[in-house]
Amino acid sequence: VWNKQACVCNSTCSPGTFKSKQGEGLCSPCPPNSRTSSGAASICSCRTGYYRADNDSPDSGCTTVPSAPRSVISSVNETSLVLEWSEPRDQGGREDLLYNVICKKCLPERGTCTRCDDNVDISPRHLGLTERHVTVRNLQAHTQYSFEIQAVNGVSNKSPYAPQFASVNITTNQAAPSAVPTVHLMGASANTMSLSWLPPEKPNGIILDYEIKYHEKVRASVTQRSSARIEGLKPGTPYVVQVRARTVAGYGRYSSPTDFSTNHQADADKTLQEQLPLIVGSLTAGLVFIIVVVVIAIVCLRKQRNGSESEYTEKLQQYITPGMKVYIDPFTYEDPNEAIREFAKEIDVSCVKIEEVIGAGEFGEVCRGRLKLPGRREIIVAIKTLKAGYTERQRRDFLSEASIMGQFDHPNIIRLEGVVTKSRPVMIVTEFMENGALDSFLRLNDGQFTVIQLVGMLRGIASGMKYLSDMNYVHRDLAARNILVNSNLVCKVSDFGLSRFLEDDPTDPTYTSSLGGKIPIRWTAPEAIAYRKFTSASDVWSYGIVMWEVMSYGERPYWDMSNQDVINAVEQDYRLPPPMDCPTALHQLMLDCWVKERNLRPKFSQIVNTLDKLIRNAASLKVVTSTHSGASQPLLDRCVPDYTTFTTVGDWLDAIKMSRYRDNFLNAGFASFDLVAQMTAEDLLRIGVTLAGHQKKILGSIQDMRLQMNQTLPVQV
Repeated sequence: VWNKQACVCNSTCSPGTFKSKQGEGLCSPCPPNSRTSSGAASICSCRTGYYRADNDSPDSGCTTVPSAPRSVISSVNETSLVLEWSEPRDQGGREDLLYNVICKKCLPERGTCTRCDDNVDISPRHLGLTERHVTVRNLQAHTQYSFEIQAVNGVSNKSPYAPQFASVNITTNQAAPSAVPTVHLMGASANTMSLSWLPPEKPNGIILDYEIKYHEKVRASVTQRSSARIEGLKPGTPYVVQVRARTVAGYGRYSSPTDFSTNHQADADKTLQEQLPLIVGSLTAGLVFIIVVVVIAIVCLRKQRNGSESEYTEKLQQYITPGMKVYIDPFTYEDPNEAIREFAKEIDVSCVKIEEVIGAGEFGEVCRGRLKLPGRREIIVAIKTLKAGYTERQRRDFLSEASIMGQFDHPNIIRLEGVVTKSRPVMIVTEFMENGALDSFLRLNDGQFTVIQLVGMLRGIASGMKYLSDMNYVHRDLAARNILVNSNLVCKVSDFGLSRFLEDDPTDPTYTSSLGGKIPIRWTAPEAIAYRKFTSASDVWSYGIVMWEVMSYGERPYWDMSNQDVINAVEQDYRLPPPMDCPTALHQLMLDCWVKERNLRPKFSQIVNTLDKLIRNAASLKVVTSTHSGASQPLLDRCVPDYTTFTTVGDWLDAIKMSRYRDNFLNAGFASFDLVAQMTAEDLLRIGVTLAGHQKKILGSIQDMRLQMNQTLPVQV
């Protein structure tokens, strides 16, 4: 009977009201954000998008997830980062607000970001934060990261959707190298020790030299190699040895202290262990000399017998030219397989593992993969494949690239690992450059490098070009080569075709010369355009354009001018102006590369020497060229955008190629030109413009905007 009465009593609760306990009592209206669909309800269900936490009482109101955090500010210091943010506009109706910080490492050339590894330290923690700031340490130098700051509360785990978040992208700066791994003793005598060590796992830049600290008493010496011989030591004495590396960012940490001892007996002669490499080297040199003499004798005999040398013997003679190795065009071989066998190593297909496609080449796909040769550690490689259905001509042209690359051995030339020709698909395997093409890498990292680092890149390219020039390699000029960069900012030249220059309109008649063949006009010397005259001097002209690209962080040479306009301007002695903040000495070197008379242009050896001097004398790089200087050398000057032609602030940002900050400006309230014209560097930093190069570009345009506003103000009478 009691249950019937309770039921009758509950049935009196109309829709939109409830009574949580049976028995007498009044019906209550549903708590906020909840409802009932029928009468006699004991609980009100949450509306769509609203929830109750597990510890919320059934008669409490429903709440929702918070909106994203606001106004994220990032401050980068070498490989550390400070993130700060403001609370969300909407906390979801709850007080238990927390934050999560998610770190992702990005690979621009692949267009992907993955979770950071456990080495990255986020302090005080990365999940369940009550504070609105964190410090991030142990990031990699010169690397792009993306950070998501999530806002969560007690009902976020009830939502089927991911938490709302604000994101910020940053690029770390240079940093000192990590510690040198263990030092090894290669040999010792009574007064000397020979040491070697591996480079730091994280060099964070180009290693300039190493410092060796050793004591009985504290002493130190410097070397540029990863090995050293210490002399003048005491016989039978233990020494503690440590090594550290130096980049432009300074010295890294020392290696762990290691104890080594000299021998007890003084010996005027070197130990057998030290003599062994000299003995082996001497025997090898003697054997090579004997072989060369025998080969020359055979060649001479054949010459007397046949009256002429064979084509192969001519190639051989080029190799034994004293002190010089000469490039051999693989197209001189009747059988391309002969050139491949001579200049490239065959790799078993089982040693190659393709992981993903990262691009397309002239003959097929370009992939990222791994190479594991017997007795060697596994390495990441780039793999070019020949597409199915190829013709014999395409196969020959494809393999000729390997025959060319296989002749080169230089730290600034892409290294050929080998080829796969005995299975399908046919592959060319080379070293992998993590950061891809130099021009796109610079655009992604606008303003993030020091002048010394940029000059270091230019020095690497020039060094590689000097090597090719010394080998008499003139098959293609620099304009037809790719320049790639790895994580240590080492630039390398690759002979893998015209891929980065095809943005020029192929239908433009100036793109193809009268003698046939594609020519990238903006990078090509005048004599090469007019007469197909490709020499080391035309390489120098192209190198000057590459210098301009590097110093302008990948800006397009001659901007939006047509190819024909570029040709006409160059013929009228117009030259590109100095990029923003470009040292005077570097722009003068560019102008030297663009001298019309090709015989008056500098040689690559002179360019390398000039850059070396600039690096050693950093003060000379602080003198910056005025954009309007050099009256004797007419310059192409860029037009300043007229802000009055833009309808919105977004249109203006598009025009100066800063559209990525459109939302930053609008969300911060800078929606009119009057407000934008009053902005300062602090304002830009506050709204999230953290890259120094982007700040300079935007502030420069704002200054132009102010000048235009002052010129258009009405005159009061």
